[in-house]
Amino acid sequence: MERRGAGQPRITDARGPRSEDISRRQTRYILSMLIRTACFVGAVATTGALRWTLVVAAVLLPYVAVVLANAATQRRPDEMTAYTPERLALDGPGERRVL
Repeated sequence: MERRGAGQPRITDARGPRSEDISRRQTRYILSMLIRTACFVGAVATTGALRWTLVVAAVLLPYVAVVLANAATQRRPDEMTAYTPERLALDGPGERRVL
């Protein structure tokens, strides 16, 4: 099964596959945890106010990472368009026109 590339246009207003959404959320979570790890390493390597700032960031980042990871992609109503089927009228045998 081929995955849709980033440059390919979407033909529909429907939400993308769930697997893409999960993959995107996992990537955000991993990046947040890498930043948290860097904060811990930085806290060990520095002193003073910067150390405590990095410790606070390392303590708060898991909460932020989990909230972001659990935030599924939501569609806003203004992004959605309603489908209105064409009404066809028959003019004669085998002829149609759109109303």
